Amino acid sequence: MFTGIAIHSVYVLDQEEALAFYVDTLGLEVTSDVDMGFMRWLTVAVPGQPERRILLEVPGPPSMSEETAAQVRSLVTRGALGTAAILTTDDCRATYAALAAKGVEFTEKPTEQPYGIDCALRDPFGNHLRITQELPVRDITDDDLRRWGGA
Repeated sequence: MFTGIAIHSVYVLDQEEALAFYVDTLGLEVTSDVDMGFMRWLTVAVPGQPERRILLEVPGPPSMSEETAAQVRSLVTRGALGTAAILTTDDCRATYAALAAKGVEFTEKPTEQPYGIDCALRDPFGNHLRITQELPVRDITDDDLRRWGGA
């Protein structure tokens, strides 16, 4: 039936600012930038992985009314749309240090989790992003539960 996921969308409020952040700061590369007249189709991907793209989409017509777009923009800026993307890395702590040196503001420092080491940040619009160094999954510990506020 399905063979993969090619594109997922992240709502941004300004595509030029999004390019500066996702390409210049995070190091992704532009895979398409097409003026369709009614919208700009702008996708980025991890270098060398063009089969999995992120559409940097401005909320608005034709996919939604202007009233709905205003509501979506408000949700984006409040960080209320959940995790926009989880990017993987071979070394979460080194990636964190490199991006912090570029001025990226993180909402969580690298932390060991049952699935690996990850950290969190928000893009310039409020989207929640995570950076994860995947490791073999381990059992959840009491320390994990305490850190998550569940014990």
